[in-house]
Amino acid sequence: MLRLEDLTLFVRASALNSFSETAREAGLQPAQVSTAIKRLEKILNVRLFARSTRSLRLTPEGENWLPYAIEALQALETGMEQIQPANDEVRGVLQIAVPSDLGRNIMLRVFQAFRHRHPALQLKILFSDQIADVFKDPVDIAFRYGINDDASFVALPLAPNNRRVIVASPGYLERFGAPKTVADLAHHNALTYLLKGRVFDKWTFTQDGNVHHVAVKGSMMSDDAEVIRRLAISGEGIAFKSWLDVSEDVAAGRLKVLLEQYQGDAVPLSLICPHRKQLSATVRLLHEAVKQRCDALLEGLPQ
Repeated sequence: MLRLEDLTLFVRASALNSFSETAREAGLQPAQVSTAIKRLEKILNVRLFARSTRSLRLTPEGENWLPYAIEALQALETGMEQIQPANDEVRGVLQIAVPSDLGRNIMLRVFQAFRHRHPALQLKILFSDQIADVFKDPVDIAFRYGINDDASFVALPLAPNNRRVIVASPGYLERFGAPKTVADLAHHNALTYLLKGRVFDKWTFTQDGNVHHVAVKGSMMSDDAEVIRRLAISGEGIAFKSWLDVSEDVAAGRLKVLLEQYQGDAVPLSLICPHRKQLSATVRLLHEAVKQRCDALLEGLPQ
Protein backbone atom coordinates (compact mmCIF):
# COMPACT_ATOMS: atom_id res chain seq x y z
CA MET A 1 0.00 0.00 0.00
CA LEU A 2 1.24 3.48 -0.85
CA ARG A 3 2.21 5.66 2.09
CA LEU A 4 1.28 9.34 2.00
CA GLU A 5 4.66 10.32 3.48
CA ASP A 6 6.50 8.36 0.76
CA LEU A 7 4.48 10.05 -1.95
CA THR A 8 5.24 13.48 -0.47
CA LEU A 9 8.97 12.74 -0.26
CA PHE A 10 9.01 11.54 -3.88
CA VAL A 11 7.46 14.80 -5.11
CA ARG A 12 9.87 16.92 -3.06
CA ALA A 13 12.92 14.87 -4.14
CA SER A 14 11.89 15.28 -7.80
CA ALA A 15 11.81 19.06 -7.30
CA LEU A 16 15.04 19.36 -5.32
CA ASN A 17 17.01 16.66 -7.19
CA SER A 18 18.54 15.65 -3.86
CA PHE A 19 17.67 13.13 -1.17
CA SER A 20 19.78 15.01 1.38
CA GLU A 21 18.02 18.35 0.67
CA THR A 22 14.65 16.61 0.84
CA ALA A 23 15.61 15.03 4.16
CA ARG A 24 16.80 18.35 5.57
CA GLU A 25 13.53 20.03 4.56
CA ALA A 26 11.45 17.24 6.13
CA GLY A 27 13.59 16.92 9.28
CA LEU A 28 14.65 13.36 8.40
CA GLN A 29 17.85 11.47 7.71
CA PRO A 30 18.83 10.98 4.04
CA ALA A 31 18.63 7.21 4.55
CA GLN A 32 14.96 7.57 5.52
CA VAL A 33 14.19 9.37 2.28
CA SER A 34 16.09 6.76 0.29
CA THR A 35 14.12 3.99 2.03
CA ALA A 36 10.82 5.73 1.27
CA ILE A 37 11.69 5.95 -2.43
CA LYS A 38 12.71 2.29 -2.48
CA ARG A 39 9.34 1.35 -0.97
CA LEU A 40 7.55 3.23 -3.75
CA GLU A 41 9.74 1.65 -6.42
CA LYS A 42 9.01 -1.82 -5.03
CA ILE A 43 5.23 -1.21 -5.03
CA LEU A 44 5.26 0.31 -8.52
CA ASN A 45 7.82 -2.19 -9.83
CA VAL A 46 9.71 0.60 -11.62
CA ARG A 47 12.79 2.68 -10.92
CA LEU A 48 11.81 6.29 -10.20
CA PHE A 49 15.25 7.88 -9.93
CA ALA A 50 18.57 7.40 -11.68
CA ARG A 51 21.16 7.74 -8.93
CA SER A 52 24.88 8.33 -8.98
CA THR A 53 27.38 9.66 -6.43
CA ARG A 54 27.09 13.15 -7.96
CA SER A 55 23.56 13.44 -9.34
CA LEU A 56 19.97 12.45 -8.92
CA ARG A 57 17.37 12.68 -11.66
CA LEU A 58 14.02 11.18 -12.53
CA THR A 59 13.90 8.21 -14.85
CA PRO A 60 11.42 8.38 -17.77
CA GLU A 61 9.05 6.27 -15.64
CA GLY A 62 9.49 8.69 -12.75
CA GLU A 63 8.76 11.68 -14.98
CA ASN A 64 5.61 10.00 -16.28
CA TRP A 65 4.37 9.19 -12.77
CA LEU A 66 5.21 12.55 -11.17
CA PRO A 67 2.09 14.48 -12.36
CA TYR A 68 -0.14 11.71 -11.00
CA ALA A 69 1.63 11.83 -7.64
CA ILE A 70 1.21 15.62 -7.50
CA GLU A 71 -2.46 15.33 -8.47
CA ALA A 72 -3.04 12.72 -5.76
CA LEU A 73 -1.52 14.92 -3.07
CA GLN A 74 -3.54 17.93 -4.26
CA ALA A 75 -6.74 15.86 -4.21
CA LEU A 76 -6.04 14.85 -0.62
CA GLU A 77 -5.40 18.48 0.33
CA THR A 78 -8.66 19.57 -1.32
CA GLY A 79 -10.52 16.81 0.51
CA MET A 80 -9.08 17.92 3.84
CA GLU A 81 -10.26 21.47 3.18
CA GLN A 82 -13.77 20.20 2.42
CA ILE A 83 -14.14 18.45 5.77
CA GLN A 84 -12.98 21.39 7.89
CA PRO A 85 -15.67 22.79 10.22
CA ALA A 86 -17.82 25.37 8.41
CA ASN A 87 -17.44 27.87 11.25
CA ASP A 88 -13.67 28.04 10.83
CA GLU A 89 -12.85 27.87 7.12
CA VAL A 90 -9.56 29.76 7.40
CA ARG A 91 -7.29 27.25 9.07
CA GLY A 92 -4.34 24.97 8.37
CA VAL A 93 -1.00 26.01 6.87
CA LEU A 94 -0.65 28.37 3.90
CA GLN A 95 2.81 28.48 2.30
CA ILE A 96 3.57 31.76 0.52
CA ALA A 97 6.42 32.91 -1.75
CA VAL A 98 6.83 36.69 -2.00
CA PRO A 99 9.48 39.01 -3.49
CA SER A 100 12.08 40.24 -1.00
CA ASP A 101 11.44 44.00 -0.99
CA LEU A 102 7.67 43.87 -1.41
CA GLY A 103 7.35 41.11 1.17
CA ARG A 104 9.36 42.71 3.96
CA ASN A 105 8.13 46.27 3.60
CA ILE A 106 4.53 45.99 2.42
CA MET A 107 3.15 42.46 2.53
CA LEU A 108 4.41 41.38 5.93
CA ARG A 109 2.06 43.78 7.74
CA VAL A 110 -0.85 42.55 5.61
CA PHE A 111 0.04 38.94 6.42
CA GLN A 112 0.28 39.71 10.14
CA ALA A 113 -3.11 41.44 10.22
CA PHE A 114 -4.66 38.59 8.21
CA ARG A 115 -3.26 35.97 10.58
CA HIS A 116 -4.56 37.87 13.60
CA ARG A 117 -8.04 37.90 12.06
CA HIS A 118 -7.83 34.14 11.51
CA PRO A 119 -6.03 32.63 14.53
CA ALA A 120 -6.49 29.03 13.33
CA LEU A 121 -4.29 29.77 10.31
CA GLN A 122 -0.53 29.26 10.12
CA LEU A 123 1.54 31.14 7.54
CA LYS A 124 4.86 29.94 6.17
CA ILE A 125 6.39 32.90 4.31
CA LEU A 126 9.36 32.50 1.97
CA PHE A 127 11.11 35.76 0.98
CA SER A 128 13.12 35.55 -2.22
CA ASP A 129 13.61 37.39 -5.52
CA GLN A 130 14.01 34.04 -7.28
CA ILE A 131 10.85 33.17 -9.21
CA ALA A 132 9.01 30.47 -7.28
CA ASP A 133 7.88 27.41 -9.24
CA VAL A 134 4.40 26.82 -7.81
CA PHE A 135 4.40 23.29 -9.24
CA LYS A 136 7.70 22.14 -7.72
CA ASP A 137 8.57 24.46 -4.83
CA PRO A 138 7.02 23.90 -1.38
CA VAL A 139 4.54 26.78 -1.74
CA ASP A 140 0.77 27.02 -2.15
CA ILE A 141 0.70 30.49 -3.66
CA ALA A 142 3.22 33.04 -4.90
CA PHE A 143 3.14 36.78 -5.40
CA ARG A 144 4.81 37.59 -8.70
CA TYR A 145 5.69 40.72 -10.63
CA GLY A 146 5.42 40.82 -14.41
CA ILE A 147 3.01 40.15 -17.23
CA ASN A 148 1.70 36.60 -16.91
CA ASP A 149 0.97 34.86 -20.22
CA ASP A 150 1.46 31.31 -18.93
CA ALA A 151 -1.87 29.49 -19.04
CA SER A 152 -0.55 26.56 -16.99
CA PHE A 153 -1.33 28.32 -13.70
CA VAL A 154 -3.97 30.65 -12.28
CA ALA A 155 -3.09 34.35 -11.89
CA LEU A 156 -5.29 36.68 -9.86
CA PRO A 157 -4.46 40.36 -10.54
CA LEU A 158 -3.50 42.54 -7.57
CA ALA A 159 -1.95 45.68 -9.07
CA PRO A 160 -2.35 45.63 -12.86
CA ASN A 161 -1.38 49.32 -13.22
CA ASN A 162 1.82 49.16 -11.18
CA ARG A 163 4.97 50.36 -12.96
CA ARG A 164 8.58 51.26 -12.29
CA VAL A 165 9.68 54.76 -11.31
CA ILE A 166 13.07 56.46 -11.05
CA VAL A 167 13.95 57.37 -7.46
CA ALA A 168 16.84 58.87 -5.53
CA SER A 169 17.34 60.21 -2.02
CA PRO A 170 17.35 63.96 -1.25
CA GLY A 171 20.98 63.58 -0.19
CA TYR A 172 22.05 62.11 -3.52
CA LEU A 173 20.21 64.83 -5.44
CA GLU A 174 21.82 67.54 -3.33
CA ARG A 175 25.29 66.22 -4.17
CA PHE A 176 24.84 65.28 -7.83
CA GLY A 177 21.73 67.06 -9.05
CA ALA A 178 18.66 65.56 -10.70
CA PRO A 179 18.58 64.22 -14.29
CA LYS A 180 16.48 66.35 -16.64
CA THR A 181 15.97 63.67 -19.32
CA VAL A 182 16.36 59.91 -19.42
CA ALA A 183 19.56 60.40 -21.45
CA ASP A 184 21.08 62.08 -18.37
CA LEU A 185 20.78 58.78 -16.48
CA ALA A 186 23.88 57.54 -18.32
CA HIS A 187 25.91 60.08 -16.31
CA HIS A 188 24.55 59.06 -12.90
CA ASN A 189 25.43 56.19 -10.59
CA ALA A 190 22.71 53.60 -11.26
CA LEU A 191 21.90 50.95 -8.68
CA THR A 192 21.27 47.87 -10.79
CA TYR A 193 19.51 44.61 -10.03
CA LEU A 194 20.70 41.21 -11.19
CA LEU A 195 18.92 37.88 -11.42
CA LYS A 196 20.61 34.57 -12.22
CA GLY A 197 23.72 36.44 -13.33
CA ARG A 198 21.88 38.83 -15.66
CA VAL A 199 22.32 42.52 -14.86
CA PHE A 200 19.27 44.69 -15.60
CA ASP A 201 21.20 47.73 -16.83
CA LYS A 202 18.92 48.75 -19.70
CA TRP A 203 15.98 50.78 -18.46
CA THR A 204 12.88 51.36 -20.60
CA PHE A 205 10.58 54.42 -20.57
CA THR A 206 7.67 55.77 -22.60
CA GLN A 207 6.86 59.42 -23.30
CA ASP A 208 4.01 60.51 -25.58
CA GLY A 209 3.97 57.07 -27.18
CA ASN A 210 7.73 57.05 -27.84
CA VAL A 211 9.82 54.29 -26.24
CA HIS A 212 13.25 55.14 -24.83
CA HIS A 213 15.90 52.56 -23.90
CA VAL A 214 18.73 53.81 -21.70
CA ALA A 215 21.90 51.87 -20.88
CA VAL A 216 22.99 52.70 -17.33
CA LYS A 217 26.01 51.83 -15.23
CA GLY A 218 26.95 52.11 -11.61
CA SER A 219 29.29 51.05 -8.86
CA MET A 220 26.90 48.76 -6.93
CA MET A 221 24.52 45.99 -7.92
CA SER A 222 22.67 43.26 -6.03
CA ASP A 223 20.43 40.23 -6.57
CA ASP A 224 18.25 41.41 -3.66
CA ALA A 225 15.73 44.14 -4.49
CA GLU A 226 15.59 45.15 -0.83
CA VAL A 227 19.31 45.93 -0.93
CA ILE A 228 18.84 48.17 -3.98
CA ARG A 229 16.12 50.07 -2.14
CA ARG A 230 18.29 50.54 0.96
CA LEU A 231 21.22 51.74 -1.12
CA ALA A 232 18.98 54.31 -2.81
CA ILE A 233 17.71 55.58 0.55
CA SER A 234 21.28 55.89 1.85
CA GLY A 235 22.22 58.10 -1.14
CA GLU A 236 24.38 55.66 -3.10
CA GLY A 237 22.69 56.29 -6.43
CA ILE A 238 19.55 56.28 -8.57
CA ALA A 239 17.24 53.25 -8.68
CA PHE A 240 14.54 52.04 -11.06
CA LYS A 241 11.99 50.44 -8.76
CA SER A 242 8.44 49.16 -8.68
CA TRP A 243 6.17 51.88 -7.31
CA LEU A 244 4.75 49.43 -4.76
CA ASP A 245 8.25 48.88 -3.35
CA VAL A 246 9.06 52.57 -2.85
CA SER A 247 5.66 54.25 -2.38
CA GLU A 248 6.00 54.50 1.40
CA ASP A 249 9.57 55.84 1.10
CA VAL A 250 8.35 58.53 -1.28
CA ALA A 251 5.49 59.46 1.05
CA ALA A 252 7.93 59.70 3.98
CA GLY A 253 10.44 61.82 2.00
CA ARG A 254 13.20 59.22 2.06
CA LEU A 255 13.10 59.02 -1.74
CA LYS A 256 11.97 61.38 -4.50
CA VAL A 257 10.46 60.38 -7.84
CA LEU A 258 12.43 61.76 -10.79
CA LEU A 259 11.58 62.28 -14.46
CA GLU A 260 7.83 62.06 -13.87
CA GLN A 261 7.21 63.05 -17.49
CA TYR A 262 8.40 59.55 -18.49
CA GLN A 263 6.48 56.32 -17.82
CA GLY A 264 8.55 53.41 -16.54
CA ASP A 265 7.76 49.93 -17.81
CA ALA A 266 4.78 48.05 -16.42
CA VAL A 267 5.27 45.58 -13.55
CA PRO A 268 1.81 44.28 -12.66
CA LEU A 269 1.56 42.21 -9.49
CA SER A 270 -0.44 38.97 -9.37
CA LEU A 271 -1.18 36.14 -6.98
CA ILE A 272 -0.20 32.83 -8.60
CA CYS A 273 -1.39 29.32 -7.76
CA PRO A 274 -1.15 26.05 -9.71
CA HIS A 275 -4.82 25.21 -10.17
CA ARG A 276 -8.21 26.86 -9.79
CA LYS A 277 -9.12 24.08 -7.34
CA GLN A 278 -6.59 25.59 -4.94
CA LEU A 279 -8.43 28.91 -4.77
CA SER A 280 -9.69 28.10 -1.28
CA ALA A 281 -11.57 30.52 0.96
CA THR A 282 -8.24 31.29 2.65
CA VAL A 283 -6.53 32.21 -0.62
CA ARG A 284 -9.46 34.32 -1.82
CA LEU A 285 -9.64 36.25 1.45
CA LEU A 286 -5.88 36.85 1.45
CA HIS A 287 -6.05 38.02 -2.17
CA GLU A 288 -8.74 40.51 -1.19
CA ALA A 289 -6.69 41.82 1.76
CA VAL A 290 -3.54 42.27 -0.34
CA LYS A 291 -5.46 43.91 -3.20
CA GLN A 292 -6.95 46.48 -0.83
CA ARG A 293 -3.44 47.41 0.31
CA CYS A 294 -2.15 47.63 -3.26
CA ASP A 295 -5.10 49.78 -4.33
CA ALA A 296 -4.34 52.23 -1.52
CA LEU A 297 -0.66 52.46 -2.48
CA LEU A 298 -1.38 52.92 -6.19
CA GLU A 299 -3.45 56.01 -5.44
CA GLY A 300 -0.15 57.87 -4.99
CA LEU A 301 1.44 56.65 -8.23
CA PRO A 302 2.60 59.70 -10.28
CA GLN A 303 0.60 60.10 -13.49
